[in-house]
Amino acid sequence: MDYAIPTGLILVIGVVLALVAQWRGWRPTLLITLAVGIGFRVAIMLMSAVDTWQPVDFVESFKPAGEAILNREDPVLGSEGGWHFLPTIPYVYGLLLWLGIPWEIGGRLVTVVADVILIPLVGALAGGRTASLRAFQYACNPLALLVASVHGQVEPVALVFGVAAFVVARGPGDPERRGITMEPREAVQRLRGGIAAHGFAAFLRQAVAPRAGERGDLRRALYAGLLMGLALCAKSWPIWLIPGMLLLLPGLRSRAVALVATGIAPVFFLVTLPIFAGTSISQIPEVIAVIRHIRPIVGEWGWTAIAVGGDWTLHATLAGIGTYLIYATVLVVIYLWRKADPIDLTTAILLAFMVVTPRLGAQYLLWFMPFLVARPTRFAWPAVIGVSLWAGAGYMYLTQFDTDTWWELHSIWAQASIVLLPVLALAMPWNRRNPEKLPVRSSTDSPRAQVGAGKR
Repeated sequence: MDYAIPTGLILVIGVVLALVAQWRGWRPTLLITLAVGIGFRVAIMLMSAVDTWQPVDFVESFKPAGEAILNREDPVLGSEGGWHFLPTIPYVYGLLLWLGIPWEIGGRLVTVVADVILIPLVGALAGGRTASLRAFQYACNPLALLVASVHGQVEPVALVFGVAAFVVARGPGDPERRGITMEPREAVQRLRGGIAAHGFAAFLRQAVAPRAGERGDLRRALYAGLLMGLALCAKSWPIWLIPGMLLLLPGLRSRAVALVATGIAPVFFLVTLPIFAGTSISQIPEVIAVIRHIRPIVGEWGWTAIAVGGDWTLHATLAGIGTYLIYATVLVVIYLWRKADPIDLTTAILLAFMVVTPRLGAQYLLWFMPFLVARPTRFAWPAVIGVSLWAGAGYMYLTQFDTDTWWELHSIWAQASIVLLPVLALAMPWNRRNPEKLPVRSSTDSPRAQVGAGKR
């Protein structure tokens, strides 16, 4: 990477500004926040675009996917590097290439624009008196700058729709979180009581037919589900965001509407492949198989890096163990945070994923950033700075060397990630598992006082 020093300088300035803003309780206007966020992202994007080093997947996977659309080929089956998601983003890539925008700019323009839109969304997710502070801190987030402006990975696109779904699901009004107040046993008892009192058919009619006051909730649920579906069109991992979105909605009916609406956009982009990408109908099952397939690549991060000595390799056994470990861990997290605010539950799920996952790209670490920045915990900034340093070393330091040296350093870098796992575990919102046990906030609470307490 030719511009590692100026890029690193911008990242350091961003961290300093974010920490000073926390300490001083800054609340910049949205205009100032956007100016800072856009300035940082555009500066790094322009330096990355003219750099002699370009990320491998950015060149060998993302660009061929856009070119496949221009050639009316399936981006999953027809692109040289293989696109392993729905064709939504390749459609945008194809449009930018058709407009004649150089790929080094156009490919990153998609993610930079999405990450800029995320800035005010993080503020809206935070809500309350600290909304502008949290938006400013995300504008300065070093990992977001690296993923959006250097790598051009599509995580910001998935996040912009996913976070928007959370904001819409929560709805207007008091930004204080609602949390989950009904135990599963209580919900079952109410369900049995309703059926016993009215009969199953009458109870079902009553459950399905919306009352006048619920129509706004159902409309909100529909929009939230559509947004979450668009997040899934960018990548498959936003499936981990769905539980939190559903729990932000009031009642079973609105949650059912949101869940059904979540599938609309993915199904649309799948079944329209023959129209927009020239895919034959007989190839659609093959496209689904490729999208569903998870390559068993391990050795880049955490416990699998230690197991294989930091060697980036295909290892089906370790990948399989890790997959089951993820499922088990997520179930445990959902149980432990079952009474928590849905945003805190989502933060816990995503951080736990990072701790136990057998495979990871540096861009994965952006998944939890908007949620953790919006509602920081005691160890939020150690986690933010730690993963940013690790990712920055991969993006800016390892890329200074030839291929053989890169592989040697990669082994050390990958195994070094193990020190971040306890930090990420500590950054989970442990003290917010039950909102009923939280201390009552006084009117004198300030962002400075909240640094140590881990409150919003």
